[in-house]
Amino acid sequence: MEYRRLGASGLRVSALALGTMTFGGGHGYGDVGRLDVDGARRLLDTAIDQGVNLVDTADHYSAGGSEEILGEALGTRRDRVLLATKARFAMGPGPNDAGLSRHHLIAACEASLRRLRTDHIDLFQVHDWDGQTPLEETLGALDDLVRSGKVRYVGCSNFAGWQIMKALGIADARRLPRFVSQQIYLSLQERSAEYELVPSAIDQGVGLLIYSPLAGGYLTGKYRRDAPVPTGARHAGDWIEPPLYDPEKLYDTVDVLRELAAAHAVSPARVAIAWLLARPGISSVILGARSAEQLADNLAAGELSLGAEDHARLEAVSRPALLYPFWHHRNAASERLSEADLSLIAPHLHPSSTEQGRPA
Repeated sequence: MEYRRLGASGLRVSALALGTMTFGGGHGYGDVGRLDVDGARRLLDTAIDQGVNLVDTADHYSAGGSEEILGEALGTRRDRVLLATKARFAMGPGPNDAGLSRHHLIAACEASLRRLRTDHIDLFQVHDWDGQTPLEETLGALDDLVRSGKVRYVGCSNFAGWQIMKALGIADARRLPRFVSQQIYLSLQERSAEYELVPSAIDQGVGLLIYSPLAGGYLTGKYRRDAPVPTGARHAGDWIEPPLYDPEKLYDTVDVLRELAAAHAVSPARVAIAWLLARPGISSVILGARSAEQLADNLAAGELSLGAEDHARLEAVSRPALLYPFWHHRNAASERLSEADLSLIAPHLHPSSTEQGRPA
């Protein structure tokens, strides 16, 4: 197992992590998975044996059920893993049972500690944006949790580029805990995060934790053009994430994945995960599996090295178009681009890129 720094922190996390949304299955999560304690224990056995040291959950998964199952299944192995959880979504009917207020975050942290059967959370993440709570209040509450010893590091998830930059600016100005990571969606099916989130993370030293690397199953190869959705698959039910805006592009991508998988004698899932592991700025890719066999196959992606031609084919079929101002940066400013800029623009450059247009 490869271990990478979590952003600019001193913490080292496994390049492949275990996600636990498949634990429980209640309260709207049944389409994702329904693992009980025994099933969760088998996944943990496989993950830990393969060197995984980061396990991610959230209080909202199965209304606390995922955390409860994880805490019981871990047992005496708590110190062998880094526990990451998240808070923000409603955990009750009250007006203060959701959001990123001091009231809710501290209560949510205490509840997660009880469910996880631990005295500290290694990475406590705010699960989504709350535009009605001042970031000063949110970061102040996280500071209190860090100072109390209940939380070691803090991160965020699903923030827009301007939102995370605002949070980091406030943290620096007020000497409050900086987000060391952001958990985001990025896959060959949907690469919008490369416009702002990946460059800002590289620039600011924020580690990227990637969830749903197989696009909720779309990239496993079992979804085929002009074929019915497989029985029992996540998207056969009511699950709506990630949204699918361009089915033809997806199936073109899956076609390439299947061809590369056949060439390497591996599953399409391994190819999709290996592609992510080679992308810039990524600290860890979170794997959510329904069985130990599926998890073992996904973990084997860490041993797959794709060649330059493989990457070129995947790039060509999945690359997002350059939006403004990025096409202007390519055309008029390519001689002074940073590493962060190039994480998006480099694949669009060629020897005459500065001649593609006149600066406006």
